[in-house]
Amino acid sequence: MGLEGIITALITPFTRDFNLNEDGLRQLIDFQLSGGVTSFFICGTYGLGPIMSVNERKKVAEVVVESVGSRGRVIVHVGSLNIDTTLELARHAEDVGVYAIASLPPYYYVYDDEAVINYFKKLVSHVGIPVYLYNNPARTGVRITSELLRKLADVGVAGVKDSSFDIVRFYEDLTLVDPSRFEFIIGTEALLLPAMVVGVRSCISGLSNVFPELVVKLYKLVSGGDYVNASKLHLEVIKVRKVLHLVPTIPAIFEVLRFRGIDVGIPKPPLRSLSGKEVELLRDELLRLGVLR
Repeated sequence: MGLEGIITALITPFTRDFNLNEDGLRQLIDFQLSGGVTSFFICGTYGLGPIMSVNERKKVAEVVVESVGSRGRVIVHVGSLNIDTTLELARHAEDVGVYAIASLPPYYYVYDDEAVINYFKKLVSHVGIPVYLYNNPARTGVRITSELLRKLADVGVAGVKDSSFDIVRFYEDLTLVDPSRFEFIIGTEALLLPAMVVGVRSCISGLSNVFPELVVKLYKLVSGGDYVNASKLHLEVIKVRKVLHLVPTIPAIFEVLRFRGIDVGIPKPPLRSLSGKEVELLRDELLRLGVLR
């Protein structure tokens, strides 16, 4: 059985003395689940995986798995610049009981298709749980073609979290890689509607960190075939996303959570907290849209 529903690309909260905020993380998970989220994608872009230490990433996996329990599934992003670190994080994730792992393709250096395939082949052989590709070319500079995606499926990659924001190429991938043996997950709520109408069953959402009920409602409308109301709500979701992008987006998540009565702390440096003027702008715009009370 594959993944279904809204999967939150969970932020990783830190205390003001820059330690992992375990209590805040647990509080955030409960908030997500009460809003209808089904699973969690952790230590990715929103989850600050690339700027955390190996031990911090392991601890996040342990806390999230323990907190979620049987209430949902956990996918851990384990990608790094160092294959040994990736494999270490992958084995640890499996040991603590996650549903699956995901990884960016190798990046920074220029890698050809063969190198990318060998990387994922090694990762797939290292664990006994599903391995997903995290396709995020804006962060990696790596272009995953439909043909490369097909080859990754052939070596055992279970699916893709697609954060390319290229819906045309995403549709092309669906025509070349059999969805019955390879799972397609749209990596943004911004493309939830056009992805789901062609059969995609899950979305990894950053916005659901702060408005899980909004994104879950959109998912349910599309799932139920109510495309008229889904289209209207989809445009509202786009408006809310736009507001969060008026300021640095990940720090904005922390502030909007505070607006909603959930103080989980701050992001890990070098990310910064928002200024007073940025917080005021964020609050005013969200009030204008009617998503805050």
